[in-house]
Amino acid sequence: MLPDDFPYSIRVVSEIMGSNGSSSMASICNGCLALMDAGVPLKRTVAGISIGLFTNADQSQKVLVTDILGAEDHCGDMDFKVGGTRKGITGFQVDLKLRGLTWDLVEGAVKAAHDARLKIIDFMESVIPAPRAELNKYAPRIEEMQIPVDKIGALIGPGGSNIRAIVETTGAQIDIDDDGKVSIFATSLESMEAAKKAVGSVAAEAEEGKIYEGTVTGIKDFGAFVEILPGLDGLCHISELSNRRVPSVESVCKVGDKMMVKCLAVDERGRIKLSRRAAMEELDQKA
Repeated sequence: MLPDDFPYSIRVVSEIMGSNGSSSMASICNGCLALMDAGVPLKRTVAGISIGLFTNADQSQKVLVTDILGAEDHCGDMDFKVGGTRKGITGFQVDLKLRGLTWDLVEGAVKAAHDARLKIIDFMESVIPAPRAELNKYAPRIEEMQIPVDKIGALIGPGGSNIRAIVETTGAQIDIDDDGKVSIFATSLESMEAAKKAVGSVAAEAEEGKIYEGTVTGIKDFGAFVEILPGLDGLCHISELSNRRVPSVESVCKVGDKMMVKCLAVDERGRIKLSRRAAMEELDQKA
């Protein structure tokens, strides 16, 4: 896998509580199953098997044994460990008590390991046929976003206040490059989604016809200013506060209140026209 496809470095730890066979080959099998269960996009299932060897004193008789037990490993002459997929071998290790191996033994060990490996892979794939479609929700996340360069300042905020707030509230780590690339590192899916939403809201532009939950930032006789996105305010005119006549803006809202508003228009100067009345009517229709 290339970094662009899966930008992670993974260490697999296999804790062997007891062993009566090849713990290293067992680690290949359970490590592969763990990665697949976690949603790591492995191309193929990987399994491992160990082939042993017994010979007599003059080595005139030689017997290969598949999946050696602990006693066979201790008393035998070889531990020929082979890991691989259906397509081929990915790694092997040979421990010998003999001075060397003849080619027929190597060929026989590789053939025995191949046949056993395919049977193990058949069983493993009966449990998990392929990697999960999505990463486990508890798995760490690494994602990148691109924001306009002119939005970098808004994302960072005065003295770094905005980016610090996002990091503190989401638990994610965020790095910002000069070209607007934002790298987000999170320890869970929940943390990643919260960080992406926060970053995306900074880079977002007001969309006509979209309903926002905003915060009232200012009150005037003619209406209320509402922040619908970080650093982005619009005016909700007093006539757009309700479908009935209101005596004053203060009778409907005050600074700090949350308010559902609909973006009616954005003029050529970037001024945003909002409507609480239109938002409430649309939400009532959907309900």
